[in-house]
Amino acid sequence: MSTVPATAMVLSAGLGLRLRPITETLPKPLVKIGGKAMLDRALDALAEAGTATAVVNVHHLGARIIDHVAARRRPKTLISDERALLLDSAGGIVKALPLLGARPFFVLNSDTFWIDQDQSNLVRLAAAWDDDRMDILLMLADPALAIGHSGGADFSVDAAGRLQRARGAPDGAIYAGAAILHPRIFAGATVEPHSLNRYFDQAIASGRLYGHPLAGRWFTVGTPDAIPLAEAALDAVMAEAEAR
Repeated sequence: MSTVPATAMVLSAGLGLRLRPITETLPKPLVKIGGKAMLDRALDALAEAGTATAVVNVHHLGARIIDHVAARRRPKTLISDERALLLDSAGGIVKALPLLGARPFFVLNSDTFWIDQDQSNLVRLAAAWDDDRMDILLMLADPALAIGHSGGADFSVDAAGRLQRARGAPDGAIYAGAAILHPRIFAGATVEPHSLNRYFDQAIASGRLYGHPLAGRWFTVGTPDAIPLAEAALDAVMAEAEAR
């Protein structure tokens, strides 16, 4: 891809059940790690990469998120309101398609983040996009460099970067919660609750799901106990970066 996607979807409508009791009064995307809300980390990464417009969907405590992003100018932030019905990852994107446009766009989870090294990982992801070969390109994290991840690998990667489900493969990679999707994959889709996994599997079947490795550390925060661990790891990563 010669340019960074102009639009992005930031998935922010989840219930955050594993982070209760914090998420009983605060939506998960607004939980702060290292003094910054995870949603702001996603939006800041998009701004740094040069993405002009981000669509943020809301459901649980949605008014808190709407108020939080109201003053943001980079990227321009639009709201897709799912407070009447939670649509899951793909359903939320389908609803927001009129705001996302006809070109490939970023999708970011608002409850994971990473620390860039020398270059924006989103810029690197955009540079790896190939419209002729790909329908979906996922950012992948090395399990050895993942902070807070308690599960196994999500995908195995072949020599060309094509993905298959890991199915317990010991050398697999983690989906890092950032991707580029072409809107053509949603042709004929309706606005109803359903998961992106459906589209991942369809792209695998057609040989059009690819991955690109993240450079740097990746963080996910699943439970309240994980917050201080993530903050300690973040402090260590930032200290390492300053020492280089």
